[in-house]
Amino acid sequence: MDNGLHAPCTMSGEDAPAQQQNAVDQKQETKPAEEPKNESPKTESAPAAAADTAATPAAAAEKVPEEETFSYRALVLTGYGGYDKVKLQVKKGKPTLKAGEVLVRVKACGLNFADLMARQGLYDRLPSPPVTPGMECAGVVEAVGEEVTDRKVGDKVMVLNRFGLWQEVVVAPANHTFLIPEGMSFEQAAALPVNYITAYMMLFDFGNLRPNQSVLVHAAAGGVGIAATQLCKTVTDVAVFGTASASKHETISEGGVTHPIDYRTKDYVEEVRKISPKGLDIILDPLGGSDTHKAYNLLKPMGKLITYGAANMLAGQKKNLIAVAKNWYHQFSIHTLSLIQGNKSVCGFHLGYLDGETELITQAMNAILDLYKEGKIKPRIDSTWHFEQVGDAMRKMQERNNIGKVILTTEPMPEEEKKEEPKKEDKKEEKKKDDKKKDDKKKDDAKKEEKKDDKKKEEAKKEEKKEEEKKEEVKKEEK
Repeated sequence: MDNGLHAPCTMSGEDAPAQQQNAVDQKQETKPAEEPKNESPKTESAPAAAADTAATPAAAAEKVPEEETFSYRALVLTGYGGYDKVKLQVKKGKPTLKAGEVLVRVKACGLNFADLMARQGLYDRLPSPPVTPGMECAGVVEAVGEEVTDRKVGDKVMVLNRFGLWQEVVVAPANHTFLIPEGMSFEQAAALPVNYITAYMMLFDFGNLRPNQSVLVHAAAGGVGIAATQLCKTVTDVAVFGTASASKHETISEGGVTHPIDYRTKDYVEEVRKISPKGLDIILDPLGGSDTHKAYNLLKPMGKLITYGAANMLAGQKKNLIAVAKNWYHQFSIHTLSLIQGNKSVCGFHLGYLDGETELITQAMNAILDLYKEGKIKPRIDSTWHFEQVGDAMRKMQERNNIGKVILTTEPMPEEEKKEEPKKEDKKEEKKKDDKKKDDKKKDDAKKEEKKDDKKKEEAKKEEKKEEEKKEEVKKEEK
């Protein structure tokens, strides 16, 4: 698994950098990548393959140009920083398949909070730039390697990897792919793996969720939040407390949140205590820092705190050292004696560190797909963005403006949209022109008002002069 398209992944343990593939990154071209020809499954033995090659040297020679001309678009993190650090490039050279691997033509990719942190250099499971991010995608199998028996060309699959999936073509181990159920779109499939596996394993493997329990879900309108809420509703009479801005309350309530809380205007700890004075059974904590302390104190006896992130470290487009330092300063730690006396448990979950646990991941995914087929869960898509719009997609998610999953599509943006979409410089110029017009109008209006005032003053002076003249005439007549 040293190929850069699938090197370290969620269930792998290898750390080969993504840039070690035989491909050349170039600046983005406007034309889409060339469509490759479908390949038949590589199931023949090595001697048979060698015999075929020897028998048809001309066919082997014909493959060389195809290998050289094959290209595909990929998003590449070129360095740590703002949204502009993720750039669209064209890679050349057809990826080679090893035994047990499949080649997938990607249709849609999922955007996760970890990708935002990775852009700022705050996610240690992503190799150093330049590297292609992306932990989940969905597409169609175009070729299979030797020893692959449960996948075939034409299969619609979702792929789970530690990184490297934000591109038009990916190579991954077949056991990192899952068949897409009938009726599920590529966008929904790309929204499923990371969020739902995370929520499922936290609630059921760590949390042991049972009927009549209570759960606190932070960021209830996000990908994991919606997944966790839906999974909670598969268990009888589970009360879901969900934090989200007020504008999202109606949506998350319809989705199954029993008690929505506006974390921006209210203290969620006080709000929980009003409804459940004893506290909660399970708390999912993606925030870290001081919020982890609050979560632990909110637990009932026998309650479980499951921490799975440090979103409080993400403040602004670039790395905020103050936010990072503050988060570390308030890092939660506890003595085992306190755990014993409090009858509480603290768990940590990180999907990116479940390296090699293919069986665990597969079991969770199979259970999730069964729930989907039963109609009990369904990924919610907030919005879909072209690769060219990745910066805007990341901004929407980082500014907490999404309700559900943000998806990237590999379909190239139509030329019409590109022409219609003004450049940043053009927008700035237009804004300057608009501001100038407004200022000019204000000045013109001010001048008109001044003229009116001057006219009124002149008329007032004339009236005064007439009054004085009248008074003079009256005085003369009296004399």
